[in-house]
Parts: sequence; C-alpha cells; structure tokens
Amino acid sequence: MRKTTPGARHLPSLGALLAFGLCACAVGRPEPAAPAARPHSGGEPTAGLELELGSRRNARVAVATQGGTRQLTFLAGELDPAELAELERAAPNVRVVGGLSRQEALARAGEADGVDARLLTPEFLAAAPNLTWVQAMSAGVDRYVAMPGLAERPQVVLSNLRGVHGPAIADHVFGMLLELTRELRFHAGNQARGAWVREGSGRRPVALQGRTLLVVGLGGIGTEVARRGKGFGMEVLATRRTEAPRPEFVDRVGRPEELLALLPEADVVVIAVPLTAETEGLFGRAAFAAMKPGSWLVNIARGRVVETPALLEALDTGRLAGACLDVTDPEPLPPGHPLWALSNVVITPHVASDAELTDERSRRLLRENLRRFGAGEPLLNVVDLRAGY
Repeated sequence: MRKTTPGARHLPSLGALLAFGLCACAVGRPEPAAPAARPHSGGEPTAGLELELGSRRNARVAVATQGGTRQLTFLAGELDPAELAELERAAPNVRVVGGLSRQEALARAGEADGVDARLLTPEFLAAAPNLTWVQAMSAGVDRYVAMPGLAERPQVVLSNLRGVHGPAIADHVFGMLLELTRELRFHAGNQARGAWVREGSGRRPVALQGRTLLVVGLGGIGTEVARRGKGFGMEVLATRRTEAPRPEFVDRVGRPEELLALLPEADVVVIAVPLTAETEGLFGRAAFAAMKPGSWLVNIARGRVVETPALLEALDTGRLAGACLDVTDPEPLPPGHPLWALSNVVITPHVASDAELTDERSRRLLRENLRRFGAGEPLLNVVDLRAGY
C-alpha cells in the first residue's frame, strides 16, 4: 500500500501506452473545457477495451480549468506500487493519491475531482465540491445508487466495472453447478475418508448436454455464462432489457416480463441481474412455482433478488433439485441458517469474481477510465442512476 502525492508527470508515448495494455481507441477530440463540470453523452462506443469489456454507456466529463488543462486529483484506496505507476503513466495530468483510508480521503475531499468508490461516503460527497467522477470497483452499484447525496449531484458521473468479472464468475457458476450435477461433493467426502465408493449418494449424476439453460440478465456476466452453457451443449435462453443483437451462442432472448413464461423450459436458471427496485424479490413463490420440477438455480447476482423463505420451500418440496449460491439474503449467511444444512445447496461467500484475470481486467479498465478522465474523453461503463445499473 502506498500513500503518495505524486508530482509532475511526463506524457507517455503511444508505445508506452500499448506496453501497458491500453488500446489505441478511435475517439473524438476532447471538447473545450467548460466553466463547470457536467456529464453528458459521448459518441459511439470506441474500439478495443470498451468493446472487449462490454460497456453499455458513455459519458464525457468536462472539467473546469484555469486558462488551460489543469492537473486533476483522483483519490484511491489500496494500490500497490505497480498499479500506481501504471496509473501515473496513463494519465500524466491526473495526480493520483493512493492508499487512503475513508477517514484520510474525507480529510482530502476538497481536493478531489475523482474518487475510488470504496472511499465514498455521504460525508465525503458533502465535502467534495469539485467531484465529477466516482469509479466503482465492482459491477454492482446498488450501495452507491442508494447513497444519500449522490442523486442530488447531477455533475457527478458514476462508472462501474461492468464486464470485468464475467469470465471468472461464469467459471464459478459452472464449478458450483457441476458440484451438484456430477455429485462431486459426495465423492470428495469419500476421498477424505479414503473410501472407494461408487454408489450411495442417492442421486444419479446428470449431464448438461441437451439441457436448457436460462440466463436471467444477459449483461456482461450473463453473456459469459451463456457462452459457457453453449460450450456444454446446452440450449441457451436469456432475458435482457435492451434490443442489442442476439449473440450467436444464445438461442432465444426474451424481455424481462417474459420470465415466468421462460422458466418452465429451463433445467438450469442462472440469475445475473443487478439489484434494483424492479429485481429485488424477483424470485419469490411465483417464480419458483413456474420453474420446471427438478431444475437447478444459481444466484451470482445479489442475495435480495431471491426471497430466501420461498427458496427454502422450493428446495424442501423438490421443486428445485438444488441451488448454487454465491450470494445470500441475509449476507453474510449466519451460523445455524437452514441453508447451511442442505446437501443439495452449494454456498460460497460472495467470491465468484475472485481471480488473477479479474484483477488484471479491473486494473486495465481503471487505467483507461483515468486516462479518459484526464483527457476529457467519454468514460466507460457509466451507470444510469435512475435505472440503478
């Protein structure tokens, strides 16, 4: 962890940018600096990193200047020296102050033009008159959307890491699912005892080929889940709010309001929607009643998308063959909760995104957004605060 107030930077060459994985993006020239910082729509999605990470929206942040380009300040949480060096090279006109705690960041809020969302509090917002950009270090932003004061600051743009976590989380989805469908937990228990036992679990292993997968929320994460589902030979259905072209590995895309009609077709349902007012409690008794008997549910979204009492009822009655939960409600799941005791439930403690690849992709997106912030170019992955994602 490094607590630093860097001095002047030197503009890196294009070769240096490429060496650090930055794409040569075809973007328009920055607009002249405005007298006040205001977010507004950018142009078409750029090439390279943005498309790779599947970003959905852009916004341009015009920053107040004094007679030209002034140095901006971005306050960050924990950064190792290599990360800080990358950010310094990417945005030579942005002073990056890294390694701050929330209390330390609050003391410097008056300097901040941009901030790592891990440092964001209502008190920070009130003390940061120059703030125009908040970078969330996660895909989910429900905690920030609900934060008092942010919605009242229209000049502040919130961006997230949408698309960054997709590969690791999609791997985790099928890791959990295979633990149930292939009875791997039963065999792991026998291995621990040194017992060569081929029968006895009471459930026959299931092959995924020919089964139907329904991805609820075909965003950055859901798209990677769908891609892997097709690789397993599954028929892939999905729901999505937008009218974007259907990926070739998805057989059919429906609107969110078609969920109850699609659920009876699915053997495996993977929840990948953001937590919003519309999705909270989306999977309650009506949704479970619509699911195919003996199907599996996987939740890697947010725990509150699923009503836990209704989930327990569906598992108890056999409506569900099993559930894979990286998120729960409540979270953390307390000791003694009924879900812990169920042999047909796999629980992991909200770790599906953890991977070296996720770290690399997160750094890459932060680096690119910081470069764009310093240059006044469209930011990647801008959140619609009204929609909540």
